[in-house]
Order: sequence, then structure tokens, then C-alpha cells
Amino acid sequence: MLPDNLSHLAAFAAVARHSSFRKAGAELGLSTSAVSYAIRNLEERLGVNLFNRTTRSVALTDAGQRLAERLQPVLHDLGDALEEMNHFRSSASGTLRINTSRAASYMLLMPLAARFLAAYPGIHLEIGEDDSFVDIVGSGFDAGVRLLEAVPEDMVAVPIGPKLRAAVVASPAYLQGRSVPLHPNDLMQHECVRYRFPSGRYYKWEFEKDGVAVEVDVSGRIALSDVHAEVRAAVDGIGIGSVPESYVNGLLETGRLVRMLDDWCPVIPGFMLYYPKQRRVSSALRAFIDLARLEAAAAGV
Repeated sequence: MLPDNLSHLAAFAAVARHSSFRKAGAELGLSTSAVSYAIRNLEERLGVNLFNRTTRSVALTDAGQRLAERLQPVLHDLGDALEEMNHFRSSASGTLRINTSRAASYMLLMPLAARFLAAYPGIHLEIGEDDSFVDIVGSGFDAGVRLLEAVPEDMVAVPIGPKLRAAVVASPAYLQGRSVPLHPNDLMQHECVRYRFPSGRYYKWEFEKDGVAVEVDVSGRIALSDVHAEVRAAVDGIGIGSVPESYVNGLLETGRLVRMLDDWCPVIPGFMLYYPKQRRVSSALRAFIDLARLEAAAAGV
């Protein structure tokens, strides 16, 4: 017995994946009450309970587990069939929602946005900037962009940008009368501009040279949560900052900032675009990934 509307089955599959009506609704773009209605309607039509519900948890019954196992390949094949229709369109379309850190937005997404929107006039792009950890499924995003170390284990991660490197910098005014750090531990004798994560944790500066890794929990009287503000603090002579080098290349060229510990700053993997393993890659998301990779290749990455 199939429901008149296959969306009821899609709602069931989403709740089964997330064990949550709210997260299922976020994935499907529906309210929690709409998802609950779909499940209740499906259960009434089948004549069995598919979930055991409490105020704190949602779990599949034996019947629900069996249906989920049988339904997964069916919905997968159905999704493949619908996705094939994209090949008959002249261009990808839809709304693409990406959650990202502010640094990734500045360095990667915004430079791509203009070219992406020009290439795909049928796509609407929404970029949510948030430096704290975000459940992209529960928050209604199609994908996220973070450094590899911040990507959840249950996600597919796709490299879409160039490799990154930090720059340890200070203004000539700050360095006047002070010794230039020659080893990362020398930073403990200096005022440093600290970065504070939304969680309240402070970033520990990471260095590596000749296979030797050093982590320094720097000290300083100012802590910021925005890279642009860190750069400004360094330019104003407040202290030494550690920021992505793309933020300060121009300031280094003009001499407003001086770089140090250059041989201790390794190249690290760039930003990753990630999405749930169970979720099909939409035509809009695929188009974005392809363009990002093309841009990276053109830049010789």
C-alpha cells in the first residue's frame, strides 16, 4: 500500500535517518508539525506504528526498521531517476544553502559567488556565516564549508579551495625596541592578538619545522573573534597576530606589517565542502563543486 503522496515516505525516511522530527523537517524544508502529520497519516494507512515516541527520543519500531530497510534502496533509485532529468535542462536550478565560517566566506565563497551566479542564472545562493559549529542538516543547509579538522565524521568532504598558510605578523611600530621572535616559544615574551572561538576556547598557535610540531598558547591583553579585527589590531601595533596569509599579503608588500617565523608556518589542507553521506547531491550543489574545482585548477592548485 503506497500513500497518495510519496512525500509521506520521504518524511518517514528522513525521521528514520535523524531520529528526530525537527531535523527531518529541516532537511525537507517542512515544519515539525507537517512531518508529524505525514508520519501519522502513513501509520494510519499501514495500520502499524513505525516509531516509538517519547518527549526525549524517537526510535523505530520493528515494523519501522523493516520498512526503512526496504525503502532506502527504492528511494535511492527514485532519486537517481529524478536527478537524471537535470541532464535535460540547459542549466542547473534551485536554491543552494551553504553554511561557512567567516574566514572561508571571505577567502573562498565570496570570490566564487559572482562567477557562480553568472554561470547559473537559475540558482539562488544563500550563504550563512557562523564561526561556531553548526548542524547543517538540522539548520536547513545543503552543505557546509570548514577546514578538514572541523568536518564531522559522518560527512562527505570535498576539497574545493587552495591550500592555506598562516602568517605571523606585527607592525614595524610594535617591533621597534623589541626582539623579533626566532622560535615559536619566543612569542611568550610578546603581546599577541588572541583569537577566541564562539565556544570560549582560545586558539593555540600551531607551528611545524623539520618534522617538529610546536603549539603555543600565546598570551595577550586583547582577544578577538574576527580575523579582520585581528589584522587591524596588528596594524595598529597592539601585538603580534597569526592570520591566514591571504588577509595580509597587501599589507606585507607595503610594509605596514612585517612577517616573522616564516619557516615555522607550514602549508595545510584548504577548505572542504561537506554534506551528509545519505543526501543526494543536487544539481545546484554539483554545479558549485565543479566550479570551485575548476577555479582551483586554473589557479594551479
